[in-house]
Amino acid sequence: MTDRATPLPDLDQLTETGLRAKGAGSILLIACGALAREILALKQANGWTHLDLTCLPAKYHLYPEKITAAVRESVARHRDRYDSIFVVYADCGTGGLLQAACAEMGVEMVAGPHCYSFFEGNDAFAAKAEEEFTSFYLTDFLVRQFDAFIMKPMGLDRHPELRDMYFGNYEKLVYQAQTDDPELTEKARACAEVLGLAFERRYTGYGDLKTALAGLQPPNTGPT
Repeated sequence: MTDRATPLPDLDQLTETGLRAKGAGSILLIACGALAREILALKQANGWTHLDLTCLPAKYHLYPEKITAAVRESVARHRDRYDSIFVVYADCGTGGLLQAACAEMGVEMVAGPHCYSFFEGNDAFAAKAEEEFTSFYLTDFLVRQFDAFIMKPMGLDRHPELRDMYFGNYEKLVYQAQTDDPELTEKARACAEVLGLAFERRYTGYGDLKTALAGLQPPNTGPT
């Protein structure tokens, strides 16, 4: 049985400051703010009350060199309050530094090179990687925050003529949909048009993220 639905965290808050842990549960998830809504949805649907969640700012997606140090600091700050910690970042552009840091700290992390891969399923993503190297990916979060993560950082809101310089080698935009939301699909289609790319919607659900979190059990319990 699950608790009643709680309000979703604000997207701009997740982008700029992340999300604080509630201090409840035996296992802490340290995640990217771009995954907060998906993780909270999984917690709600599955009754995973043993999992607590804190998120680092999603804007680190744009500055991956900041991720490893921020994860280290978060682990050090929270370690004494939980039985275990699980890092819900893939490599995410850290060049293996995050995995090395997690191994050094004795904490596990979700497998995969990035969230596009584990949403698709790491094996499935790897199988089609060679034929999709000209694809640009968006998730639910990135569609919602398209201006904050694509248009403004790249200057396309001020200089649309730069579009072809950034995206001239891409052929299509693949929207990896975690939810069935027609309005979000139309927004993703509009994103593709802005970037001058063909559009494909691919429903992934939560992919390997759900599998990874389902395997995190509190002490002295077996699989659910």
